[in-house]
Amino acid sequence: MIRSLKKNYKFLNTNPKLTTIMKKLFLSLASLALLITACNSDDSKEITQEQQIDMSDFYVYTDFSDDLSSKSTNSKESYKTCYTMDVLNRQLSENPGLEKKMFDIEYHTRKFITAKGKPGGGSGGGGTGGEADIDVLPINDGLGTINIPVYVHIVLPNANDVTNSQVTSQINVLNDDFSSTNTNLLPSGATNFINDATVTGISFSLAGTFRYNNSTSSWGTNNAVKSAYPPITPQTHLNIWVCNIGGGILGYAQFPGGNSATDGVVLLYSSLPGGSAAPYNLGRTATHEVGHYLNLRHIWGDGRCRQDDFVLDTPSSDRYNAGCPSFPTIHCNTADMTMNYMDYTYDNCMYMFTDGQRNRMRAIFATGGPRETMIQ
Repeated sequence: MIRSLKKNYKFLNTNPKLTTIMKKLFLSLASLALLITACNSDDSKEITQEQQIDMSDFYVYTDFSDDLSSKSTNSKESYKTCYTMDVLNRQLSENPGLEKKMFDIEYHTRKFITAKGKPGGGSGGGGTGGEADIDVLPINDGLGTINIPVYVHIVLPNANDVTNSQVTSQINVLNDDFSSTNTNLLPSGATNFINDATVTGISFSLAGTFRYNNSTSSWGTNNAVKSAYPPITPQTHLNIWVCNIGGGILGYAQFPGGNSATDGVVLLYSSLPGGSAAPYNLGRTATHEVGHYLNLRHIWGDGRCRQDDFVLDTPSSDRYNAGCPSFPTIHCNTADMTMNYMDYTYDNCMYMFTDGQRNRMRAIFATGGPRETMIQ
C-alpha cells in the first residue's frame, strides 16, 4: 500500500498539469461543503425563530352569547353594540377553512412583529395580558405612513339624509383617532397608560361616496347590504356601508382573511358625526369597527380573564365597559383601559390605541400580510 501511494505521489509530482486540476477539484469540493454547512446553519436559525412564535393562546370562536350586559360595570347604561364577533362566529361555521386562514394570519402577524421588534419592547403579541403594566415599543416596520382610500356607500330610503359634510367629518375623525395619543385626556392616576398611547401611522382618504335610495328599513347583520351593493376593489380600498342595521346594532366589520365579496365595515347611519345616536354619534363607532377590520379584537378578549386580545400592553379584563367609567375600574386584578377605542364606552370617553395595537394593525400590510395590496 505504501509503495503504491509513493508511486502515485511521484506520478503527480511529475505531472504539474494534473496536480493543478486536482487542486482545483479539491477547492471546489471544499467550497461546496462550506455552502452546505451554511445552508444547514440558516435552516437551524429559521427553525429556532419559528419555535419562538407562541400560538398557544390563539382562538377564533367567542362566547359572546353570555349575558355580558349583566356583567358590565355600568349595566344600566346604554352600551355600544358591535356585532363583529357574532358575524365572525357565523362565518366560521359557514366556512370551515376560515379558522386555518385566520391562524395563518395571526402567525404571520406575530412573526413579523417579533422579527421587527427590539429587546425591551415590540413583542410578538399573545400572552395573558394580565400584567399590571407592560410597555410595548412601536416597531420600526419600514412601512412608512399607510394611507387607506375609502369608498362610502350610503344606503337609505333617502340617501341624502347623510350629508357630504358628515362623511367628510367621519373621515376626519378616523384620521384624528389614528394619529393622536390624547394623553392629556387620561384621568388622574392613569399614568401607566401614558407610554402606551400611540400614533398609528395610518391615515384615511375619501376616494368616493355612492348614494343608493333603498326602502329597506333594516339590513341586519348577514351582509345583505354588501350583497345588494358589492364592495369596490376591496383589495385596495376600505369599503364602508352606511345604513340602518336594526336591532340596536351600531356596526360590524369583517376581520382580515374573510371573503373579499363581504370585506369592509357597516355603520349605523346615525352614528356618524352629527347623527342622532347619542352618546354614540361622534364617529367613534367607525374607529372601533375599522380597528376590527385592521385585525384588532375587543380589548377584553370577548371571554374570561385568561382569554386575551393578543396585545401585551392592554390590561386583561373579563367584560366590556359602558358609559364613562371612573378610574380605576378593576377587573382581573388590573385597571381596565376603558378609554381604549376597542371597548364599549361612550364616544366622548374613548380616545386611545396602544403601541401593541399599532404594531398589530400595521403588520397586516407587510409583505405576505392579508392587506399588503392596500399599500399604494
